[in-house]
Amino acid sequence: MSLLSTPCSRLLVLGSGLMLGTFVVHAQVLDRSIETENRITRQAAQAQEQINQVDEETQQLVNEYRQVLAETESLRRYNEQMQAVVDNQEEEIVSINDQLEGLEQTNRDVVPLMIEMAETLEQLVRADVPFRLRERLDRADSIVDNLDRSDITNSEKFRLIVESYQAELEYGRTMEAYRGALPDGQQVEFLRVGRTLLFWQSLDGETTGWWNRNSRQFEQLDSRYQRPVSDGLAIARNQVAPDLIPLPVPAPESE
Repeated sequence: MSLLSTPCSRLLVLGSGLMLGTFVVHAQVLDRSIETENRITRQAAQAQEQINQVDEETQQLVNEYRQVLAETESLRRYNEQMQAVVDNQEEEIVSINDQLEGLEQTNRDVVPLMIEMAETLEQLVRADVPFRLRERLDRADSIVDNLDRSDITNSEKFRLIVESYQAELEYGRTMEAYRGALPDGQQVEFLRVGRTLLFWQSLDGETTGWWNRNSRQFEQLDSRYQRPVSDGLAIARNQVAPDLIPLPVPAPESE
């Protein structure tokens, strides 16, 4: 007789079947649990990835917000600075307009003064010792001519007039030697000492003379002044060291 046909065998087989069924059920439950856990893990990973992405986007937005705040603050300061510049420029405009109004009045006062100074300069040159007469008269004439030129501003005209007067003043502090002609056309060597003395000597050194302020003429001097004038010419040309030289000085005319 077969063992499987006995009641005990049937019971054993039944128990094994029940155990196998229970194992299969547990395995299915375990598989579903593992699948659920895997799904939860995947969902958690996706959620974490989304969180990371949101965090990055949030951080980027925060950085952009901070940059906008910084730019806004910079623009605010820039606008404040520009407003200060504009306010200052408006004040400058008001000041310039006031100065222009005053300048117009100044021009009305200065122009007659410039005309008088230009005309007086020529008179002074003609009344002075006649050294470099043509050069100085040409300069005085150019000053008068410039007064009528529209392409020269009044300030430039005034500057030229002042420079001409300064050049005339400078003659009083210097001495020089130069070649020129007497009124009769004779070529001579001139010795100018300041604005006071003007001597001349012939090119051969034989004749010496001076400009007499009292008679307002060129006159010949005694031969005893030949050497002093010759020495003065050498000093003026820096050919010898400066030294005292006995030169005549015109006495003032008595009234």
